[in-house]
Amino acid sequence: MIPGLKLLTAFLLVGICSSLQAQKTIPAGMQPIKGGSFVPLYGGDTIPLEVNDFLLDQYPVTNSDYKAFIEANPQWKKSAVKKIFADAGYLRSWPSDVVTGPEEEKIANSPVTNVSWFAAKAYCECQGKRLPTVKEWEYAALASDKKANASGDAAFYQQSLDWYSQPNPKYLPPVNSSFRNYYGVYGMIGLVWEWTLDYNSSLLVGESRANSSLDRQLFCGAGASGAKDVENYVAFMRYAFRSSLKANYTVANLGFRCAKDVKTEKPIQ
Repeated sequence: MIPGLKLLTAFLLVGICSSLQAQKTIPAGMQPIKGGSFVPLYGGDTIPLEVNDFLLDQYPVTNSDYKAFIEANPQWKKSAVKKIFADAGYLRSWPSDVVTGPEEEKIANSPVTNVSWFAAKAYCECQGKRLPTVKEWEYAALASDKKANASGDAAFYQQSLDWYSQPNPKYLPPVNSSFRNYYGVYGMIGLVWEWTLDYNSSLLVGESRANSSLDRQLFCGAGASGAKDVENYVAFMRYAFRSSLKANYTVANLGFRCAKDVKTEKPIQ
């Protein structure tokens, strides 16, 4: 590589993320998700999707986590982020660039929200991770507290409906107080909606950029308890939300968590 180009490449990598670290073992705070197949809730497909083993954050990213990320990567401060990467609502619940004092104590362990896809992706990459894909998130969200696939469980489906019926509280609860599923992952139901890596994957089909019939799979919310009938309120809520966002959008009840590929010789048991 040309010396000048090599130096420029190194500089850009440092600028993008100053805390990237390689991991050879399962990182603390992540849970192994054994792969398999499932029929997705969205899109009307009936062919099962295959999901490989992967790792998923035990909790959504908290305000405290995100504060540490901003301190290490000041280009993502509320006052510094470029509008192409986040709209005017970015970190709206934070009174300033860094939350301190009593306000910080109230939200430190609550999921960070009003964060764009660009910001969420950058955060995960700085941890040596990535955002989960749509199918990974949906697959993990099928788990109730007692079984990996609770898609036919009416009580589990009702939990999702109950969440949709509740107004957003002023302060979201701590992540460790939320619903814990079969995998030991918290908050897949009843906490916040979450970004996925391939939010616009469905835009790869169709030829017209203005084709409004395309489903923009932007992010996933709670309750992937698959159903194909028109009475499935959860399905239509998820479908409607996904069709409305862009990568720089920020929403008061939209957060994220990170995932990671499994790089081991043996599959998850």
